[in-house]
Amino acid sequence: MIHEIIQASIPKGISYETYVELINQLVAEGKTTGEEQTEEQINVTKLNASRMRRLDKTLVIPKQAIRAFQNIKEKQTWLVLMESWCADGAQTIPILNKICNERPNIDLKILLRDENRELMDHFLTNGTRSMPKLILLDSEHNVLNTWGPRSRMATNMVAAYKSQNGKIDDSFKKFLQIWYNKDKGEAIIKDLVEMIENAMALKQNRLSMGK
Repeated sequence: MIHEIIQASIPKGISYETYVELINQLVAEGKTTGEEQTEEQINVTKLNASRMRRLDKTLVIPKQAIRAFQNIKEKQTWLVLMESWCADGAQTIPILNKICNERPNIDLKILLRDENRELMDHFLTNGTRSMPKLILLDSEHNVLNTWGPRSRMATNMVAAYKSQNGKIDDSFKKFLQIWYNKDKGEAIIKDLVEMIENAMALKQNRLSMGK
C-alpha cells in the first residue's frame, strides 16, 4: 500500500529551484502554501524566503560530510514533505539541496504536506504531521530511512522546553531561530551523515553475512 502511494507521489514532487520560485511568487502576492492563509503564516513564509536565500549563499557542507555522501553509489530519491510557512523546513531544505547537488544520483523532490495527506499520514512523528519530513528512497522507491522534523539536538531542546513550559511559545521560536543561525546547519548535516554511515554499515554486514 505505502509503496503504491510513494510511487504515485514522486511525480508530483518539485525541484528545489521550482520550490524557491513558488515561494518567491507567494511572497510577491502576499500568500502562503497550505489550506490556511493566515497573516502569521504569510509573514513566516516571507521570513523563510529570506532565510533560504541566506543559506543558499552562506552554507558550506564540510568536506568530511561530502565524502560520506559520496559513498552513496546507487540512485536515491529524497522526498520531503513541508509547507512554505514551516520555519524548520526553511532551515533544512537548502541543506538537503546542497547535499544533493554534490551527488547527482540523489534526486531531491519536494511535496506540499497538505496536498499529500495520504503520504504524510504514513510518516507521522509522535502521531502528528510534523514537518519537514524527509523520506529516503532507494532506486526502486523502497523506504531506506526517514528524518525530521528537526535535528536530534533541536528535538532535545524542544522536548526540554515543552517539559518545563507545557508548550512551544513565541519566545522559544525566536530562540530556536537564533540557534539555527549560529549552528549553520551542522546539527542537521551530522544527523544525515550518521544516517548514511549506519545504512552503509548495515548493507556491508548483510553482504558479509551473505558470503
